[in-house]
Amino acid sequence: MLTAKQHELLHFIQQKLDASGISPSFEEMKEALGLKSKSGIHRLISALEERGFLRRLPNRARALEVVKLPEGGKAARGDNVVPLRPPAPQFKPIAANDIVEVPLHGKIAAGVPIEAFEDYNNLAVPAALLGAGEHYALEVSGDSMVEAGIFDGDYALIQKADTAREGDIVVALVDGQDATLKYFRREGKMIRLDPANSAYEPQRYEAERVMVQGKLSGLLRRYH
Repeated sequence: MLTAKQHELLHFIQQKLDASGISPSFEEMKEALGLKSKSGIHRLISALEERGFLRRLPNRARALEVVKLPEGGKAARGDNVVPLRPPAPQFKPIAANDIVEVPLHGKIAAGVPIEAFEDYNNLAVPAALLGAGEHYALEVSGDSMVEAGIFDGDYALIQKADTAREGDIVVALVDGQDATLKYFRREGKMIRLDPANSAYEPQRYEAERVMVQGKLSGLLRRYH
């Protein structure tokens, strides 16, 4: 049988893994359980490890795995029985320092459209920067998106998509050959691709000339 605090911590860790696939930090666990110090969390985790309910994943930060739940998905809280939601099997813990490789499709214009990119490499990306779905990366060329914090030489992390909502930053392919990174807007029957730099004018095209290739998910920047 688990103590009330052990059950509460196991439940909290499982909820965080269900929601994001990432283990909660010790600070988050301390606050969730209303404890005054992290030492209490260490003791609870050690006790859950000893009983076979939790496992720490080696060589990873903030990586805990819920191995099993109390029998019947329930744990004792004094004389009461508290239900615990079963784990979602599709999630695996993702540590903050996990790295994945995504295709790097050359350069994307943050200015006037340039020739469409081609596959030629891979880019190592922290898994925490990527959400659901399939992703690829593009090297930004130009300064038309600087007011959105996107600079020449940055790597744009793009979630593959063929549709976009008003105001999304998208990779737009114009006339099947020129790719650009811009805000996506609809203007009557036209598509307007807006820069984030007052020195540039919006670009307007007939809707059939523009194909959405993905939406901005994150950025990587290298400092030299």
